[in-house]
Parts: sequence; structure tokens; C-alpha cells
Amino acid sequence: MLDGLLKGKQALVTGVANKRSIAWAIAQALHRAGAQLAFTYQGPRLEGTVRELAASLGSDLVLECDATRDDDLDRVFQRLQVAWDGLDLLVHSVAFAAREDLEGRFTDTGRANFLMALEISAYSLVAMAQRAEPLMAARGGGSILTMTYLGGERVVPHYNVMGVAKAALESSLRYLAFELGQKNIRVNAISAGPVRTLAARSIAGFTVMEDHVERASPLRRNIEAADVGELALFLLSPLARNITADIVYVDSGMHALAGFPEQAAVAR
Repeated sequence: MLDGLLKGKQALVTGVANKRSIAWAIAQALHRAGAQLAFTYQGPRLEGTVRELAASLGSDLVLECDATRDDDLDRVFQRLQVAWDGLDLLVHSVAFAAREDLEGRFTDTGRANFLMALEISAYSLVAMAQRAEPLMAARGGGSILTMTYLGGERVVPHYNVMGVAKAALESSLRYLAFELGQKNIRVNAISAGPVRTLAARSIAGFTVMEDHVERASPLRRNIEAADVGELALFLLSPLARNITADIVYVDSGMHALAGFPEQAAVAR
């Protein structure tokens, strides 16, 4: 039904690690709607997988990018300028925290790990938006989408420093949306329920989160990566042309509840 909705649009998708990645589900949805895609990958370990996935969608524009390196970011967006003469859509699906900080107490988070989590998970959105702005403005506007989680606004045991990073990310997107809106650039986030991704394996008690959502959420079921992909397609498309500075949930209604009692018991 939405085939052709993004025909002629050019999208950069960051954060694909494998076929279970949320970013990959988003890329598939954008491809079905007719968007032309470019991808980034971090390091040689992921290059082969990302290139293979990109090729399956007809894309050979696959660029190495460490989100903490300005030189890498500059090179990616300069390449897009040359290849496409602009950019319409940006998917920011980049986040990281040290495994030990997702297992112990938040109180014990070290300075270096705290700064690392904030830089990779939150500042990277700002850094990419800076570089996307002129490319999107040249095409009359654009849309930026990032990924967050309920742990950015409420305590979710073991989410710890990543929750703080997501809170910074959510505040950042609102400031970006305010400033970039003058150039018809929208900035939004999806707050997704638990999805079994490579990153999710690092969170202690992840299966407890899944079980609780299935038992307690209004819809009594977990979500899948494809659910995030379909919501992303809507938010990035002209159908959402007047939606910006927003966080949209796809979590079976879990965000309406007061907390995660089973997780709290585990944490104690």
C-alpha cells in the first residue's frame, strides 16, 4: 500500500550490525517504499555483513564510520554530497555502553565509561545532524529519526548509564527539532519495546523485560523489529510532515504502566 511513498528520496541508515538490527528493519521498510539507501558500518568486523545486506537491497554505497571520529563523519557526508547532491532522510541508530555498566549499579559508573556512553549514544546524533543540515536544506528539507527507550525517562533496572544517555538523546532531539525546523527538517525518535538485537544481549535481565512486557503490557505481547521499521517509515515519510520534536512509542503500550516490578525484584 505504501510502495512508492519514498520514491526519489535518499536515505542514510546508520547502525546496521546484522539482520536482527532495528536499523536493518527500518532499511527494509524504506526500500519497500522506494527510497535509495546508503549505509555505514563500524570497523572491519562488520563490513562484510553490512555490505552483503546492503547489496540485497540494491545498494553499494556502504561507508565506514566511527561515530566518535569527526574525520569519519566528514568523509561520510562529503561522499553523500558527491554521490547524491543532497540527503533527504537520516536514520540514527547508534548507541553503546560498556557491558559492565549494564550489569552492576549505576552508582558505580566510572567517569570514562559515562562520557563514552554519552558521546556515542547522544552526541553522535548532534554530530550527524550538523553535517546532514546543509545536505537536507539543499533539497528543501528532510527528516531525521533516532532510537530511544523507556529507560531514558524512567528507571529500568540494569539499563543504568544507557538510560542517562537516552535522556540526553531525547533532550537533544528536541533542541535540534526547534532549530532545524526553520529549514523544514524534522527530528523525531521511536521508543521501542524490547527487541532481540545484538546490543540487547548486553543488558542483564533482558529476558525478564521481554517476559514482563508479554504478561503486563496492554496488548500482552512483545514487538518485533519490523514493527519499528513500519513506524519509522511513517515518521520519515510525508505522511508525518507536521510531526517533529516527538517521541513515538511502539512497545505494546508498556510506557503507560508504572514500572517493571519483576525487574525491580531481580535488582534487589
